[in-house]
Amino acid sequence: MRNIILSILGVLLIVGAFFFAKHLVDTKTKPKPVPEKVIKTVFVDTVKNTTVPIVIPANGSLVAKRRVELYSEVQGIFKSGSTLFKPGQEYREGQTLIRIDASEYYASVQSAKSNLYNSIAAIMPDLKLDFPEVFQKWQSYLNGFDLNKTTPKLPEMTSEKENYFITGRGIVSSYYTVKNLEQRLVKYNIRAPFSGILTEALATEGSLIRSGQKLGEFIDPTVYEMEVALSKEYANLLKVGESVVLNDLEDTQTYSGVISRVNGSIDATTQTITAFIEVKDEHLKEGMYLEANLNAKNEPDAIEIDRNLMLESKQVYVVKDSVLDVIDVNPVYFSETKVVLKNVPDGAIILAKPVPGAYAGMLVKPFEEATKEDNNSAAEANSKKAQ
Repeated sequence: MRNIILSILGVLLIVGAFFFAKHLVDTKTKPKPVPEKVIKTVFVDTVKNTTVPIVIPANGSLVAKRRVELYSEVQGIFKSGSTLFKPGQEYREGQTLIRIDASEYYASVQSAKSNLYNSIAAIMPDLKLDFPEVFQKWQSYLNGFDLNKTTPKLPEMTSEKENYFITGRGIVSSYYTVKNLEQRLVKYNIRAPFSGILTEALATEGSLIRSGQKLGEFIDPTVYEMEVALSKEYANLLKVGESVVLNDLEDTQTYSGVISRVNGSIDATTQTITAFIEVKDEHLKEGMYLEANLNAKNEPDAIEIDRNLMLESKQVYVVKDSVLDVIDVNPVYFSETKVVLKNVPDGAIILAKPVPGAYAGMLVKPFEEATKEDNNSAAEANSKKAQ
């Protein structure tokens, strides 16, 4: 009897242990969590094709359109004048910039002119006897000859005999010798070819000036040019007379200019073409560094977006039924930060800002819709609290 009771208790203990173990296993088993669908909020924009102006950026420094490097062709002492020869000094057109002492050379010119006068006077008796018909015009020439003025032109010779006679006496050669000396005498005074300002002075009053020595630089401060180098692909877009907007590096001042010249050849080394922009403004100075925006052309039926919104495969993301998709586009112009696209249908909804980790098929929600839903949720919560 005792053995039977112990057997029954053992069976009950085993069955109880089995059910207890099963209970423990069932309590540890948890249902797998269902992953929530993540919907990213994105900024979007609706496409509207318009005419997009293509603006080519360029930069460079200003150079005076009219400038002269002053060199001496003669030698002598730099004489002081009424105006100091210093940088920043303004001169009117025709005003003397530099005077070089020409007293010695002037004496030799006067001597040559005197010899010419004496030579003509010596043949006057022969002219009166042999060529009475031309005597009067040569007499009038002598009467108008002034050693203190520029040598007048010789009378025109009307006959072959007169020509042989005058030339044989060495008068024609003496005349051109005198004219050559007079031309060189003019070079002792350097005058301003136009109204402008002296930007560089390499000589001082009282110093010895040598032939071929550079004396300074003289510019017209009213008109400047800026040389810019552009890629060869824009060669057919540049037009002379096209308006250009320029601004300084701080972007505080804006100036207007025009394309004055375009080089006819492309630099073989850099594959760039050179254009010159003319600009006028009283506040400009030579050497100023400016940035220019050249209006190359207008591209119809196009849009302009940030470059980082276009994929390397020449595609952009669009939103269709809250899902990202891609479409092919045709880029026609790239700038540093923007790209001009064609073949984007009107009304298409594209991303306005890049989305990290974006891919075709991603669930998204436009920012405006997300904002409305948040506002509605907040309104419902407030109404429940009020109840």
